[in-house]
Amino acid sequence: MSDFLSILTHERRLRANTKDLSLTELEEVKVKLSRIIQAREEEEAELRKVEAEKLARVEAIRKQMAEAGVQLEDLAPELSSQVSKAPSQSKRAPKPAKYAYTLDGERKTWTGQGRTPKVIQQALDKGKALKDFLIK
Repeated sequence: MSDFLSILTHERRLRANTKDLSLTELEEVKVKLSRIIQAREEEEAELRKVEAEKLARVEAIRKQMAEAGVQLEDLAPELSSQVSKAPSQSKRAPKPAKYAYTLDGERKTWTGQGRTPKVIQQALDKGKALKDFLIK
């Protein structure tokens, strides 16, 4: 919890932090806080109203379905065929090795992606070309 909220939500801390404010300043804070509370209450009332309207529409649809003799299971195959499924993320195949080099007598490969291996970079710095390491 932030410091502001810990002060605002505890009466003792709030009292200690507002003791230097004048009565006029406290009244201004009270008015502003009241406006914020009223706006929040109106927002929540609007949300409750929208939710109630939605529930009423759902209930009306259920009633129409019951009158028509249609069950939810009858709609399930139709709905599932219409819903597009997100493509599953398959793991892509690793890139084939493009370059080969020898490190401590062991043959190593590099795809050409990412950081250049130290052995290849040192050879490039000495004047060798990258194509010298190409796998044929």
